[in-house]
Amino acid sequence: MVTAIKATKIGARATATTLLASTMLSGMAVAQTAPQTAPAATPPAAQAAPAPAVPVPAARTIKSIRVQGSQRIEPETVMSYTRLRVGDAYTNETIDQAIKDLLASDLLADVTIEGVETGDLVIRIRENPVINRVIYEGNKRLKEDKIKKEVKLAPRQIFTRTAVRADVARIVELYRRQGRFAAVVEPKMVSLDQNRVDVIFEVHEGPKSKVRQINIIGNEVFSDGKLRGEMATKTASLMHLMSSNTSYDQDRLAYDQQKLRQFYLTNGYADFRVISAVAELTPDKKDFIITYVVEEGPRYKFGPVTVDSAIRDFDDKKLAAALSIKEGDWYNAKAVEDTVEQLSETAGIAGYAFADVRPDFQRDKESLTMGMNFHIAEANRTYIERIDITGNRQTQDKVIRREFRVAEGDAFNTFLVKRSQDRINSLGYFQDKFEIERAEGSAPDRIVLKANVEERANGELTLSAGFSSLEQFILQASIRQRNFRGMGQTVSASVDYSSYSKSVELGFTEPYLFDKNIALGGTLFRRDYNAFNYIGSDRSTTYSQVSTGFQVVAGVPLTEYWTLSGRYYLAQDDVTLDKTSFYTDGVCDPLKAGRYYCEAVGNRITSLVGVTLTYDSLNSRLRPSRGQRLSLSGDFAGVGGDVRYLRARFDGDKYWNVGSGFIASLSVEGGYIHSLEKSRGAGIDPVRITDRFYLGEPQFRGFDIRGVGPRVQRINYTGDPTAGTQLLVTDRDQIIDDAIGGKAYYLTKAELEIPLGAGAAEMGLRPSIFVMAGSLFNITRPGKTIEFAQATDASGKLLFNQDGSPTLLPKDNFLKDGSGNQLYIVSASDATYSGFYTTCKVGYAASATAPCVGTSINAIANSPITPFYERYVGDSPSPRLSIGFGVNWNSPFGPLRIDVAKTLLHAKGDDTKLVTFNVGTQF
Repeated sequence: MVTAIKATKIGARATATTLLASTMLSGMAVAQTAPQTAPAATPPAAQAAPAPAVPVPAARTIKSIRVQGSQRIEPETVMSYTRLRVGDAYTNETIDQAIKDLLASDLLADVTIEGVETGDLVIRIRENPVINRVIYEGNKRLKEDKIKKEVKLAPRQIFTRTAVRADVARIVELYRRQGRFAAVVEPKMVSLDQNRVDVIFEVHEGPKSKVRQINIIGNEVFSDGKLRGEMATKTASLMHLMSSNTSYDQDRLAYDQQKLRQFYLTNGYADFRVISAVAELTPDKKDFIITYVVEEGPRYKFGPVTVDSAIRDFDDKKLAAALSIKEGDWYNAKAVEDTVEQLSETAGIAGYAFADVRPDFQRDKESLTMGMNFHIAEANRTYIERIDITGNRQTQDKVIRREFRVAEGDAFNTFLVKRSQDRINSLGYFQDKFEIERAEGSAPDRIVLKANVEERANGELTLSAGFSSLEQFILQASIRQRNFRGMGQTVSASVDYSSYSKSVELGFTEPYLFDKNIALGGTLFRRDYNAFNYIGSDRSTTYSQVSTGFQVVAGVPLTEYWTLSGRYYLAQDDVTLDKTSFYTDGVCDPLKAGRYYCEAVGNRITSLVGVTLTYDSLNSRLRPSRGQRLSLSGDFAGVGGDVRYLRARFDGDKYWNVGSGFIASLSVEGGYIHSLEKSRGAGIDPVRITDRFYLGEPQFRGFDIRGVGPRVQRINYTGDPTAGTQLLVTDRDQIIDDAIGGKAYYLTKAELEIPLGAGAAEMGLRPSIFVMAGSLFNITRPGKTIEFAQATDASGKLLFNQDGSPTLLPKDNFLKDGSGNQLYIVSASDATYSGFYTTCKVGYAASATAPCVGTSINAIANSPITPFYERYVGDSPSPRLSIGFGVNWNSPFGPLRIDVAKTLLHAKGDDTKLVTFNVGTQF
């Protein structure tokens, strides 16, 4: 008789029941067995008698089959999972198998078959419920969207215990990938009406499993600490508090074995091997203990190094002599790889694209040498069959093809292909790290170059507001298209507004004029710039310079790397001072503004022609990692206009990829300007203040804006010179500081960009450390604004204050009227006009033409000028030096640059600055 399995009716909104128990999650197939009766004991006398025959039940025939309990599943579907058919014979085993097949379908929660005795079979089923919702609770470290990508259960699917178990295992595996090996997932089910359920995964994440200890057994040459330093995995300690590599990762364990092997192989240990690597989880499942068993083996040196080339064009001895590895050097597996690449590149330059270079290792364990023979297999000279360009939806083919240094039909050349790749990368139109792929052509001596590009957005629309330590509040609106119409043209327009500068600029550049290798560009601009000085911590505007004009630039390549460009610049500069602050009686007052600023006031036109010679071998103009760029330019102002000078500038940059993602760079720049005008007076430099060089933030980190170079400081006195209490003010906030620029400068910078993890790189974080040195100098010493008399003692000896400054006396300032007549102050003896200003030495005149009346003896009107000390400092070519670190960040609200720089060397008067930042505008 078949045992029937009774299904329990699911009540509406039943309480949560745990599914994890194995008895509930496992299938409930029922095996059916025929009852057997043990034979009775037989008397000894009857043992010889033959046993009676046991009747075998006759096979029964299925008369009818009905399915009961189906709601969503059609009866025909249920029948399709069994082998039961009307008219077929059946046995108990047949019925058992039918039940197993139905339960294995994962559609049903329970199955019974009745009517086995009569042949009228009734298959009673209880369908698996439908999932209403899948709920996750307790998952804080792993977000729900990441879990949903991995699990199979979802709303409106059929609930099965097998699927639940599988999803529990998947979620646990996700947590293990994060290093949480103590994570426990408990599935629960809430029964609903209409045979629906809510599935709940209760997650107990547990702590992140850290690496408590790394043991290394078998190392004798290198210490444990040295080897641990080569590994990516770090032990959980205060030293690695901020590291993300302290958690256990099985993939990282395999990577560390490769790192160990690489380290030993690069140090000459060719027989090194990792015998075993075991990670043991502590009983509390919180930490791992990793143990490596290694065998170092002996250290080898390079033996004879030879080249065996089957290509006739190559001289084996010359190739071997040019290799970087030499006999007697310690064996280095990385050097072997580099040599293979070097020989492959050499073959590629000669036109053999598919040259096969194989190193042959000749190990001598007695002499501990590793002889090397690099075999270059025979190859055909390769020619470029075609160049395929794909992926460019907007960019025209010719924009890409004109950057190729090889053409279809040319002999293949690795160097030229690499150069083509760098030029396309420098366009900035396509994905980072674009590479030209190589494929075999239609014949052994043919190659196909494939440029599969992925276009990036080349249009930039910026509407931003920000704050800069350089320009205070900033508003910026700009639009720029660097690949206009897909033809490589650049169109730009920008408007900038800040507390100290305002500008409007329109620009256009055509890199290939009339499809010739001639670049032509132009810019229209209006720039309103306010110079300022410091009075205390506050900035005070000094002069305003409004420049309106245009510039046209044309460039032609001389060779692959050398470019010659010329330009014409025409601008009108209007320099003004605030009349309410710096003028007296409608005239610029040097006492208020300084002689150097009064001399700059005026309207002038600059008409300039210039030429620039540039060498550029950078692999990318946007983010170079190797190559160099040198630029030498000269300008002549004097093609008409009001200004005449010669100006020369030099700029050089060198980049190295020093490995492991580190990028080193060295930058050098300098300039000199020489006036062609006649002297404009004593103490006046012929180069106007608006045409000079300035140095400081943001070019020179560690110094404030215009913080380096010649400057005039006005320092007031305190105390009474006649009483001997006169002293210079020492409070920097009370000193007026005016940077006046220089005619010569130089600046050098050495910087190392430090790589971060993949997550930080995706955020656009690029930290670096740097050291900078430079100076600004060479300007005519400005004449003093006013000369104060120095006090003397009774013997006529000059007097000095306690701080070493000269004791200065107030300067008489006799007041005059508009016609230059001396003014007097009416004496107190005149009851009517006492204290009035008059031109009468005696008495008082009611008007300029009226006679003087009265007998009062009047005193000369005098407003003495309080003495101040004018100090000229900073004009020295001695280097200023700063060191620090900075971070570039492509933040969601605009590019951000933060620098922390400590000044090690500076001259008297320089303005230093520790922290600078710039956000909301380009830098």
